[in-house]
Amino acid sequence: MQQIKGGVCAAKGFTANGIHCGIRKNKTKRDLALIVSDVPAAAAAVYTSNLVKSSTILVTKKHLRNGIARAVICNSGNANTCNANGIEVAETMCDLTAKTLGIDAEDVIVCSTGVIGQPLDPAPIAAALPELAKGLGDHSDLAAEGIMTTDTAMKEIAFSFTVDGKECHIGGIAKGSGMIHPNLATMLVFITTDCAISAEMLQKALSADVCDTFNMVSVDGDTSTNDTVAVLANGQAGNTCITEEGADFDSFRQALKAVTVYLCRCIAGDGEGATKLLECVVAGAKDEKTAKTVAKSVICSSLTKAAMFGADANWGRILCAIGYSGAQVDVTKVDVAFRSAKGTIPVCKNGAGIDFSEEIAKQILLEKEIDILITLGDGDGAATAWGCDLTYEYVKINGDYRT
Repeated sequence: MQQIKGGVCAAKGFTANGIHCGIRKNKTKRDLALIVSDVPAAAAAVYTSNLVKSSTILVTKKHLRNGIARAVICNSGNANTCNANGIEVAETMCDLTAKTLGIDAEDVIVCSTGVIGQPLDPAPIAAALPELAKGLGDHSDLAAEGIMTTDTAMKEIAFSFTVDGKECHIGGIAKGSGMIHPNLATMLVFITTDCAISAEMLQKALSADVCDTFNMVSVDGDTSTNDTVAVLANGQAGNTCITEEGADFDSFRQALKAVTVYLCRCIAGDGEGATKLLECVVAGAKDEKTAKTVAKSVICSSLTKAAMFGADANWGRILCAIGYSGAQVDVTKVDVAFRSAKGTIPVCKNGAGIDFSEEIAKQILLEKEIDILITLGDGDGAATAWGCDLTYEYVKINGDYRT
């Protein structure tokens, strides 16, 4: 497997574009994105666990019942959530897209992101779709920009891999900066691949993958109403279609995880107001469930996040988060260390403090990427979670997000 360029356009038969249509007041911000497959593609998706869901999710779920899609249309600047006519607007977006592309409206995935509870006028979208479609091409970056809200950086990646002796490609784009606590968060991820795989196996791979990737990310503990991760596989690589588990399915899952882990790190590192990417690595748990519970609890701890912002090696906050996580852990066996490009420093052994240099620890924690290493001493279970520090800027951004 090798990292390549192209994002969602790296796979054969996929084009994309992004433009400003007028939903967002800032004319320099793209607010409408389109991804299209030349042929019908197997499709799978997972969605937010929030009971309050965007109307786009309800429409997309209906459209994906047959496991087929041709296009993704997504606007930013408005979540189309908690609106009386939300379903109608989402279906209108699909109808307009289908008419523009000459495809079936049932083959369109629709997504929105932005402010909740604000009416979404489809008129700007209708007016912009001809230009958006006309500009379709190798423009994954423009589509990535079109789905951004408070994101400060575009999130895009692609890899090549081999299945059945054929070179395949998989790529993705994502948005997500605040309201990130997936199961899933205001997070959108679109992944495309030219690997031939059935819709059933695609859904199986995606549903398993998000448990170890996107559901292990947290920026602020708020689970969004609009989370969607969608994958389209159009089979243009020419491999024998993957219809069951085996070596080819494993290769596909490995490639999918390479994309999703990269995007997880991008989302966590670009958390609203964040200055640091935090990766919590738990080992030695009695099982994977315990490891995940501990890792997510630590990455969600506001006190730990604040300490990381201040480059304060306050390991007691990590022990505290482990203690209230609900995981059955022998706290007298817990070891904690911090790691960054500046080195590694153990700070806790067997649940108790040890002597360490505060000066060296601070230098390690001043780096942009920090690893929190936890060993539980109870077994072979392991897990990784991603998050970010908690800064003054986070409050500033969310204090006037709507106005």
